[in-house]
Amino acid sequence: MFQSTYNNSQSFALLAGIFVNLSFQKTNKKMLKYKADVKSLIYIAITTALFAYQWHYGFSLTSVLSWGILIVYLHFAVAVSVMTHNHNHINMWTNKTLNILTDWWLTVFYGLPIFVWIPTHNRNHHRYNNKEGDVTRTYRHTEENNMVSLIQYPTISGVNQMKEGIIPYMKDLKAKNPKQYRANLMQLAVLAVWMVLFFVWSWKKAILFILIPQQVSQITVIIFNYVQHVHADEESDYNHSRNFMWVNFFLLNNGYHTIHHERANLHWSEAPAAHKKIAHLIKPELIEKSFWGYLIKTYVLSAFMDKYKSRSMRLERLGNTKPQHQETFQSEPEAATA
Repeated sequence: MFQSTYNNSQSFALLAGIFVNLSFQKTNKKMLKYKADVKSLIYIAITTALFAYQWHYGFSLTSVLSWGILIVYLHFAVAVSVMTHNHNHINMWTNKTLNILTDWWLTVFYGLPIFVWIPTHNRNHHRYNNKEGDVTRTYRHTEENNMVSLIQYPTISGVNQMKEGIIPYMKDLKAKNPKQYRANLMQLAVLAVWMVLFFVWSWKKAILFILIPQQVSQITVIIFNYVQHVHADEESDYNHSRNFMWVNFFLLNNGYHTIHHERANLHWSEAPAAHKKIAHLIKPELIEKSFWGYLIKTYVLSAFMDKYKSRSMRLERLGNTKPQHQETFQSEPEAATA
């Protein structure tokens, strides 16, 4: 039914090589909107190569090499979510076909058609920025910031995004913009074919090398959103977001979150200089060096030492009084954002 694993792995690597080689050749002709996205292309090539290598050679529980490659691959799965975010704000290419191909690549490695970012992130989150009306607002179901709220947030937020953002958006698109609706359905079709093909080929490999990395990518980016906003002050001009400095080199400046909300259409490569101009206006506690350090002290050490418990700037603004009503998981959906 299929060609040999070896030949197909070679094909993946070859296609990735051709795509990236074409990209480098065209860079000087302004095929890329920003030269810095050469780094994104390198990430695409590395991720594809790691996938092809693992699919060919498989995984051994007793192999240090297998574990090492898988860990690196999962790190790049996180980078996939960041590239998906960046590409939805500013498409990488000046060429429409290359943008569509990039949409498809991101879709299969992210595990969701990437159009889902448009109604939930671009049109909703950036409009309300964790205020009332933001489908993903961090205090929607609890004002707490602890291990329980962190674990619950991806599922609760994901359900809310689907009910109140993605489904209404697609219904509206079907009626008002059939062409874009069909383009979105094509992303879904590409993902479906990808998943079916590889699960039929080898369901065990598909779980380890496709499904798990996709879940890592999706869950991590939702956790990023949570820790970047939870217990900040959504009404403040500059203290609405938490920034993480040490993730920026690997994760394409995703840690510069305040400036990203101030200038959503700023390319990720320009974020460091823009952040520097406003850094003095941001409270020092909202500029964290280490993402992992924040997670450890806030969600682990805080259980034993009060000095590490999260302090809510939002509740301080409200006079340390919790709102009387907090939505439950079964709350009625709000009207979809246009």
